[in-house]
This record gives sequence, C-alpha cells and structure tokens, in this order.
Amino acid sequence: MLKDTKICFIGGGAMATAMIAGITKKELIAPENIIVSDPYPGQLEKLSQRYNVQTTASNTEAAKERDIVVLSIKPQTLSEVARELRGRIPSRALVLSIIAGATIRKISRKLHHFRVVRVMPNTPARVGKGMSVWTATDEVTEKQRQQAQAILAALGEELYVDHEDYLDMATALSGTGPAYVFLFMEAMIDAGVHMGFSRRVAEQLVYQTIEGSIAFARDSQRHPVELRNMVTSPGGTSAEALYQLEKGGFRTVLSKAIWAAYQKSRYLGSLDDDDE
Repeated sequence: MLKDTKICFIGGGAMATAMIAGITKKELIAPENIIVSDPYPGQLEKLSQRYNVQTTASNTEAAKERDIVVLSIKPQTLSEVARELRGRIPSRALVLSIIAGATIRKISRKLHHFRVVRVMPNTPARVGKGMSVWTATDEVTEKQRQQAQAILAALGEELYVDHEDYLDMATALSGTGPAYVFLFMEAMIDAGVHMGFSRRVAEQLVYQTIEGSIAFARDSQRHPVELRNMVTSPGGTSAEALYQLEKGGFRTVLSKAIWAAYQKSRYLGSLDDDDE
C-alpha cells in the first residue's frame, strides 16, 4: 500500500522523529523516499545519520512531488509555514497534520488544500507503543485513508473518530498523557531516593511497577477501582498512602490538569482564525 510512496515531514522535532522511527523500523516506506525539512541543521544531521533519510532546510523543496505531506510543526508557526506551502503541495497529495489544536478547517483554508487527515499521536510512538486518534476530510480517498491508518498502526494503536471535537479531547488525555505519567514516575523515584534507595534501584522499582501494573490491568480487563481494591487491605500501607493522595487532591488536580490541556488545545485552534 505504501510501496514507492514519497513522504515529507515539515518539521523534524520529537513527534516527527517518533513517526520516522516507526515507519523505518516497520519498513513501510524506504528511507530514500522520506525527506525532512527543519530550520535547525543539527537536528537534520541527527535524523540523516540515525535514519538515513533525506533532509533540507526548505519546506517547499521538501513538499515537492510528495504523496504525503506531514505537518509536524508548532501551532504558533502554522501561519508562516502555510504561506510558504500554499500552492506548492501537489493537488492529489495527502496532508497529514499532527499540529496540536489546529483544526482541519484552519489547515485547509491556510493551505488551500482539502485532502487532510488530522492526527493526535503521542511520543511512545517512538517505541511502537503510541496512541494515535485521527479523522479525515471527505476529500481524502479510501486509499489515502488506508495509507494513513497503516502509518499510524506502525506507531502503536490507532483510533479513527468521525468528529473532530474528539481530537482536542485526545490531545489532553493521550497526547499530553505521557507528560503526566513521567511526572508521576519522577515523583515516585524521588520518594524512593528520599527513603534511601539509590536512584538506579528506585528507577528499576518504579519502571517495572508501572509496566507490570499496566500489563495486569489489560490482562484482567477489570475496572481500575476493582484493581485498586485488590491491593488495598484495610488499615494497610496502600490504604494509608491512598488516603494521603486523596487528602492532597490527587484525583481533582489530575482532572483539572487534563481539562486545562483540553482548553489550551481549543485555544490554540482558535488562533489566527482570520488569517488567510
């Protein structure tokens, strides 16, 4: 399906790197058919050496004669980049956007291009454990939908949704989710060091505990509250620890954080709405 497909990445940051890693590892697209544009020479050199892909500092050069154009830039740079690319993307090409908050309407209007797939991926895609939520315009062909799905499946799990509003929700929950998990891990590791473990041992205990807990939850297919009750004996250490978390507003703070990320995603999508 993707044989001989030519793809470019406009922006070579962390998420683009994760996607390139997944695509090349699964051998979906040959490295010689992948080109990345980025303003930072050091990043281009790193991508070239690690994945053997083509690189350029020119966005228009990258998009030339491409079948798929991946927009992997910051939301704040969309207007500037769109002015460069307007009219330069092949009319039959698929534009695949991973720009947080940028709506399909905005992308289509700014680029004057209507074959658009909007995706909310996350960084675990780099190790094939990503979660990508996506949707597409009516102008996207069935073959292009299948191509998009194949690319995203190479990065982990993918979920198609029929309404774009779900993308902002996914941005706050799964897209930003790794940041919450990493902060939680950091706090647990620091607590272990505070008690007297070496940092290396604390990291081993935390990493395996989280990985094992996720595997157990998936395998059991039980609600998280059931799983939590299984390891919470009356008057025990888990009960005491959970009491302190609830007392500190852990659940409420986390919910507020996710809601704030959702609101930020919607705000980013509203920027420059009148800009053509």
